[in-house]
Amino acid sequence: MPHRSVSNRRVVITGVGAVTPCGNTAAETWAALVAGRSGIGRITRFDPTGCTARIAGEVRNFDPARPLPAPLHPRGSKGDPVNHALSLKDVKKFGRFTHLGAAAAVEAYADSGLDAHRGVLASERMGVNLGVGLGGLPEMEAMHDTWKAGGFRKISPFFIIQIAPNLLAGQVSLLLDLRGANMSVASACATSGHALGEATATIQRNDADVMLAGGAESTVTPLAIGAFAQMRALSTRNDAPEKASRPYDRDRDGFVLSEGSVVFVLEELEHARKRGARIYAELRGYGASADAYHLSSLAPGAEGSARSMHAALKRSGLAPKDIDYVSAHATSTPGGDGEEAAAIAAVFGENKANLHVSAVKSMTGHLLGGAGAMGVFAAVLAIHDSVVPPTINLENPDRACAELGLNFTPDTAVRKPVRAALANSFGFGGTNASIVVAKV
Repeated sequence: MPHRSVSNRRVVITGVGAVTPCGNTAAETWAALVAGRSGIGRITRFDPTGCTARIAGEVRNFDPARPLPAPLHPRGSKGDPVNHALSLKDVKKFGRFTHLGAAAAVEAYADSGLDAHRGVLASERMGVNLGVGLGGLPEMEAMHDTWKAGGFRKISPFFIIQIAPNLLAGQVSLLLDLRGANMSVASACATSGHALGEATATIQRNDADVMLAGGAESTVTPLAIGAFAQMRALSTRNDAPEKASRPYDRDRDGFVLSEGSVVFVLEELEHARKRGARIYAELRGYGASADAYHLSSLAPGAEGSARSMHAALKRSGLAPKDIDYVSAHATSTPGGDGEEAAAIAAVFGENKANLHVSAVKSMTGHLLGGAGAMGVFAAVLAIHDSVVPPTINLENPDRACAELGLNFTPDTAVRKPVRAALANSFGFGGTNASIVVAKV
């Protein structure tokens, strides 16, 4: 049966926000990625002594209540201005994933220029889809200790608000007066890839003109680090944190757990053009698939991942030869990197000579629920700025990966026009998401 698109409504990206281990803004994060600068270091949020993995990608020097560069007026000039992503009162009310996600969302909204037009835009046509993989794990751990020590009367009345994954979307909707669809996706490390794809579909089917979409995660905690370490999934290169995440390298020994958030403003093309918006790229295609093979390992040859890439390309109307860059999921695990690379080589075989592939997790670590949006961030800005960020720490390429003939963009960014790019994100449970973005 021939493929049919959801509609002919085109969706573009007009705003970008990021709070990551590499920077507290989108500009800081992108500058670090282009420079090949790692954001990974020794864990400071708790004492990791006794754990085999003692490093992480933490967001540092971050103040969720910092004043905005300029007040926002999402309810028009007569409404109360927004001066902070979160007030000091709200900081205490919400979990850290909401702190990070709200800051990224407000940055994306301000970057889009929408605020200047809110007096003539219908809030009911503006929505939110912000994914969170695990929710408020730090707050769960802390509140359990509080209950054990002091009993039921010591449990905070804000505890559920702190931990519920959809409260990030809810707070952003409330803060920015977004009265359309209000959703949260949870699909492990594919979470924010799915959030972006589903938000795009919301606009395409004419249920919204604007969607804030992306994801957030903050699970650098004793239980999360300890559990992944017990699975032997984490790097134990504790003496050289900045070199620990090394996708495609022969000596990779696991991923590095990180926290952060990336959020985009998605907008219907004519809606954006009418208000003279800056357009970073068009979100052309979205593919989702399931491996139905294993809960924590990719299918052989990343068969399910290949299907999600093919689906995204088909919906985009682009051919493999049209893609100049793949922002890979590649986490730095011994098995996963090679399987995905094999799938990329299979999908883009006819275009390998012109294709660059890179893994920004080599610098950011793995943001879990925020990972999909982080990969799309690299793809979008590669298009906008004509530069492909590198895969750092690729000192001794894994033989199986090297034999595929792919250019993994080792160590140094490459300046080149990028017409279109594809970003992958895959998660536990065998869930896959691929996003195609392109110049307008």
